[in-house]
Amino acid sequence: MKKVVKALSVIGFMFFGAVQSTFAQETVTEAKTFHQILKQNFIDGGPGFMGIVLVALILGLAIAIERIIYLNMATTNTKKLLANVDDALSSGGVEAAKEVCRNTKGPVASIFYQGLDRVDEGVEEAEKAVVAYGGVQMGQLEKNVSWISLFIALAPMLGFMGTVIGMIGAFNDIAVANDISPAVVAGGIKVALLTTVLVLLLLLFYKFSITILLQKSIVS
Repeated sequence: MKKVVKALSVIGFMFFGAVQSTFAQETVTEAKTFHQILKQNFIDGGPGFMGIVLVALILGLAIAIERIIYLNMATTNTKKLLANVDDALSSGGVEAAKEVCRNTKGPVASIFYQGLDRVDEGVEEAEKAVVAYGGVQMGQLEKNVSWISLFIALAPMLGFMGTVIGMIGAFNDIAVANDISPAVVAGGIKVALLTTVLVLLLLLFYKFSITILLQKSIVS
């Protein structure tokens, strides 16, 4: 029991000491490029686990870029559209207003068109059409955003798993070397730190992305 407590104490000190050691090593190797340092840290963190995180990053980045492009294309100048529809209704009636909506890109114009298309059936039917089609368009705007929400939910677990993997490696090194010196446990602690930091950065990226996407979907 005393050995376990002693080992945990040393690992605790080494956990914080490894951070200073990492920054010190990077200061010494200033000649290395950012790409080389990133590649080395990726290898040190373990290609297996870091590969999973990299795949999650690539998927999240692809979804975020696709959604941003789609939402930018779907954005409509609502005030201008309203003014054009009012002018068309005043000058040419419902058919002219529908033509304006047909020639305007974006979900708002499509929703307007659905309401105008059923105006002859009464206000209640037109309102139902607008609500129903509005739900369809909102689903299109928020498409694939649920995947980013899933990645946000999984990221903390990935970070915790990386920390545990690093600690297991540190204890395994202690068992093999039958020693708890800093040099023995530094490798496992470095893995724990690198995986945790990378997943935290990944989580920040996902949070930032979903905030932008939801804001743009509301504006659209």
